[in-house]
Amino acid sequence: MIEQDTVKLLRECDSGAKMGVSSIDDVLGAVHAKELERLLTDCKQEHEKLSGEIQAHLDRFQDEGRDPSVMAEKMAGMMTSMKLMMHESDHTIADLMTDGCNMGVKSLSRYLNQYKAADEVSKDIAKRLIHLEAQLAVDIRPYL
Repeated sequence: MIEQDTVKLLRECDSGAKMGVSSIDDVLGAVHAKELERLLTDCKQEHEKLSGEIQAHLDRFQDEGRDPSVMAEKMAGMMTSMKLMMHESDHTIADLMTDGCNMGVKSLSRYLNQYKAADEVSKDIAKRLIHLEAQLAVDIRPYL
């Protein structure tokens, strides 16, 4: 049970970290404020670092991880493109990113609760990813 919950939690973290990177990539080209760009770039790098750590743990279980669902990525990308076409601004970017962070925190917290038998290393990764998402939402509030 521990191994099964560990792998399932790591897969969800893998998907969440990849979705975070993809979402940041979707908006970076439209950012105007240098500080917002720095916050997003730093967060993207942290997501990528965690993604590597997640994959290393998944490798221990000979598991490839999980990409975000194609539908979720396409829908998020379309929503971002549409909102930016209507009003390309740092406010719009902060709004989109805040919504994404909140969804990430919510879903990762749910998985952390669902896979209670996961090992402590995996739980720690999930908590760090949750914290990263929550902190970005706080850091970009001045742009809302």
